[in-house]
Amino acid sequence: MRCPCRKKSETTGYAACCESYHAGLRLAPTAEALMRSRYSAFAIGNAAYLLATWHASTRPADLELLPGEEWVQLRVLAVREAGNEASVEFVARSRRGGSTLALHETSRFVREDGRWFYIDGRMKD
Repeated sequence: MRCPCRKKSETTGYAACCESYHAGLRLAPTAEALMRSRYSAFAIGNAAYLLATWHASTRPADLELLPGEEWVQLRVLAVREAGNEASVEFVARSRRGGSTLALHETSRFVREDGRWFYIDGRMKD
């Protein structure tokens, strides 16, 4: 299976990409890797991983993923990393109820004790 965070033209498999992060065998080494692994977690319905990689200061008590939402494409537009802070701008596309939706966001990340966490995101028009 191709990893959900990769382009359809890429052959990188899930096992060689995000699966080890989701299984807790490795930590994402960069904010971009964490963002990609979080996208893949949305795509496969892994809410536990999303909560575990969300910073405690902004993490919700629980997370309910939308049933019937199919994540179909991720495009990373920009990555900015400075020390223990980073941002990743991306466009993620999903399908739900016959409609294709685009989420254009700049996500903020922080690294604590060598581990990256998602802080929050700002939507773009």
